[in-house]
Amino acid sequence: MDKIQYLSQFNLLHSLSIEDLIEMDKLTSITTFPKSTFIQTPDTFHEGLYFVKKGMVRLYRLNAEGKQFTSDILNEGNVFGEMAKISFGTRDHYIETIEASDICLLDKPRFDDFLINHPRFMMALLGVLSERIASMSLLSQYLALGNLHDKILFALVKLSNQFGVINEGSYCKIGVSLTHQEIAHFTGATREAVTVALQELVKEEAIKTGFKTVWIHKDKLLDIQRNQVQL
Repeated sequence: MDKIQYLSQFNLLHSLSIEDLIEMDKLTSITTFPKSTFIQTPDTFHEGLYFVKKGMVRLYRLNAEGKQFTSDILNEGNVFGEMAKISFGTRDHYIETIEASDICLLDKPRFDDFLINHPRFMMALLGVLSERIASMSLLSQYLALGNLHDKILFALVKLSNQFGVINEGSYCKIGVSLTHQEIAHFTGATREAVTVALQELVKEEAIKTGFKTVWIHKDKLLDIQRNQVQL
């Protein structure tokens, strides 16, 4: 598949015509990163906007004790990076592939002209940026105010909104594999504490768990989604 076809599959680029995609093609380079490979660390940061063409990446930071905190997981069609006055707040992040991923990098010198001549793309980009800011704001509120059960449920609902769910009776299966350690990275807790909390949530029938799989009760999912809208 050539690069024009790659670009046409980006969620953010659906507003562009084939002629615009051809022009965008001139501004990008595609790199394939193997699983568990760093695309960026805080020490290797350089300006640029990146699109996830294929695969999945994790954005996380380290505290003073070296503990990881996941701020986001991005799949196909998502954008990250910083360029000129456009920032997705990833400068101080580690960005690592969860699976083999194709990543497109926009060429900085010509990107400003492209934005000026493609206002629909600019509006789409601002929309993605606004959603990212709102998501991070909600995440900060839950991490600051919620107990561990609330933090876990919020993280699970965030992931279900992003990756979708499969309805299975009274529960919804979250469409991404999750280990206890990965959930711990989202909540800023230890894996041991998360394991205990997950067992308690299972007893409360708020969730069900399996091997790298989590189901969330439909009523709990809807309640938290309604609360997120109100915040």
